[in-house]
Amino acid sequence: MTKLELLTTSEMAAADRLSIAAGVSGMALMERAGAAVADCALALAPAGRRIAVLCGPGNNGGDGFVAARLLREQGLVVDLHLLGEVDRLRGDAAEAARRWGRSIQPCSALDLEDAGLVVDGLFGAGLARDLYGEALALVEKVNLWSQVSGLPVVAIDVPSGLDGDTGSVRGAAIAARATVTFFRFKPGHLLLPGRKLCGELHLADIGTPELALAAIRPRAFADGPDLWRVFLPSPGLEAHKYARGHALVLSGGPWSTGAARLSARAALRAGAGLVTLASPREALAINAAQVTSIMLTPCDGAADMAAILSDARKNVLVMGPGAGVGKPTMDMVLEALRSGSRDRSLVLDADALTSFQDDPVGFANAIKRSGKPVVLTPHEGEFSRLFNNEGWLLESNGERQTYDETPFHSKLERARRAARESGATLILKGPDTVIASPDGRAAISFDAPPWLATAGSGDVLAGLVGGLLAQAMPVFEAACAAVWIHGACARAIGPGLISEDLPEAMPGVLRGL
Repeated sequence: MTKLELLTTSEMAAADRLSIAAGVSGMALMERAGAAVADCALALAPAGRRIAVLCGPGNNGGDGFVAARLLREQGLVVDLHLLGEVDRLRGDAAEAARRWGRSIQPCSALDLEDAGLVVDGLFGAGLARDLYGEALALVEKVNLWSQVSGLPVVAIDVPSGLDGDTGSVRGAAIAARATVTFFRFKPGHLLLPGRKLCGELHLADIGTPELALAAIRPRAFADGPDLWRVFLPSPGLEAHKYARGHALVLSGGPWSTGAARLSARAALRAGAGLVTLASPREALAINAAQVTSIMLTPCDGAADMAAILSDARKNVLVMGPGAGVGKPTMDMVLEALRSGSRDRSLVLDADALTSFQDDPVGFANAIKRSGKPVVLTPHEGEFSRLFNNEGWLLESNGERQTYDETPFHSKLERARRAARESGATLILKGPDTVIASPDGRAAISFDAPPWLATAGSGDVLAGLVGGLLAQAMPVFEAACAAVWIHGACARAIGPGLISEDLPEAMPGVLRGL
């Protein structure tokens, strides 16, 4: 994916307006959109089978009228059905219907018995309410047909019933084999369940001028190398290990040392010049028996942490994996936030987050007072212990703070709000990981494989972030790069992956970058 900017439905509408203002007619945009849909349908349609095109009352339906006409001109048998009345169509959609020039059947007459493919042009990305009545029944009918027959549905813009901004389902949504959208993808194409319902994504150029992006200034992106490659550390000829940063990773006690070792090895593989494992004294021998190129230092609490961090060369600290939940971990996190230079980065994961579940507001205030670059890497469970479902910090009594009552159901917006509330860059993990900066920038990981759903995978990610930060990569870009590299390592390994495999796959992935 090379066009990484993501546009909300309102931003895409603005792009259309800017196109028309630049001299591109709305009908020209619709003709090109319909042509892209027809091309996709032609590639998927079984030979000799009828195509059913379902159109709604808006411009999404207009794209469907164009696609139906072009498919018919290619010699295919096409039946066109409209949800609504022809005489209520307006603007470009009405003109597209006129150019169709054949009979238009109501959707109530839809018969899919001998159809080979359905083109879904009922509703676009800006659907404002849940489907009901005839529209709901129609979506369910198409889904049942496709499930039983195994035959494809091609969706225009988004599968009908899918919210283009959030990826959520509005009552019911088409499950498409392929989705054709235009100019740029929307967040709902990449966020679950939207990503699954869209099937294979196709992005079509319909003549929208690239200069429209300069006016819109999008703040959300699909995560990929073009977003951060220019910032990726690469040692020069004069490099030495001290110039590549020194990552400090906190270990847990003797029965929970493995998670920190995974983080430490990932930081080293990511390019940190030195990595030290700060270990409770009772776990030193266990860790010493398992590591070679990673150094060890004793650390039994906040006082030891302060002494270790008096060395400013240790420029990033990774805390949380296997650290244990409770006051000792809280005290060490707070000490790390207080100690030393504002340039020292912190990556806080797992137990370092859960330890603050009773005082998330105090935790956020400590982050903001520190002035340090901080990355939080929660999964949904850890996120819910610090924030409510809309991304607001929780008060110590478990009540949400009162700011406003606007609900945010999008994972993208929840992560953005939580980043702003906490003052930290947030990696909200999952199959659709979202990376969000306090300044409003955000990225969505769209191609991480399911093999990452294994114990220790998140510990590796935390260390990978730390290793990139140790080399002075900017914090948002480091977080985005780490998430992408993490996924690329998993793709390289494939089935059978265990977390220990991930650091060993990094050299090949980094070489490719």
